[in-house]
Amino acid sequence: MIRAVIFDVDGTLVDSVDLHAEAWQRAFRKFGKEVPFEKIRFQIGKGSDEFLPEFWSAEEVEKVGKAIEEYRGELFEKEYLPRVRGFPKVRELFLHLQACGQKFALASSAKGTELQGYKKAAGIEDLIERETSSDDAERSKPNPDIFEAALEKLGHPRAEETLVVGDTPWDIEAARKAGLRTIAVRCGGFKDEDLRGAMAIFDDPADLLARYGASPLAGD
Repeated sequence: MIRAVIFDVDGTLVDSVDLHAEAWQRAFRKFGKEVPFEKIRFQIGKGSDEFLPEFWSAEEVEKVGKAIEEYRGELFEKEYLPRVRGFPKVRELFLHLQACGQKFALASSAKGTELQGYKKAAGIEDLIERETSSDDAERSKPNPDIFEAALEKLGHPRAEETLVVGDTPWDIEAARKAGLRTIAVRCGGFKDEDLRGAMAIFDDPADLLARYGASPLAGD
């Protein structure tokens, strides 16, 4: 029986992946590097500690990494966070989990302000009792730290009674490293072939809710 569900947020509960990619692209351009949008987008889901080295050398990260991260953060909060919208039926999905007696937590490496904006966009501010932010993990996905922090907030449920819901290969890899299985959703924009390793793939939270009874969430 599944007793606990850990949710990624960006691209899983809220439509933010393209916005993040655009903000990073603008930040890179500000510091003199032009990178194609799709290359940046594919890496969304990683924190800056894992994200920046995909595009900048170790020497460059040491020199300007912090400044790029700070610029992107301010830019995203000012221009992009107000544009983030929740995917359909997120609140209804969480209410259904509650009704089924399943605990849930958000596993996000976003900063506190961003995470509050995401919960508001998804309409779940009053439903969330357990969440993680960038303060709870030393390393971001695809490292397991953020899911391990979420497990702690959930009271360390058994791995076989816990599922992760995410939208990126980095969620699947991080969950696996934490000893957890993943349900993937396509609404973050990744292809099914990129989501190999997930035990099931759904279109979005609305699809997961509609097919809850046949999903791994309802497993014995």
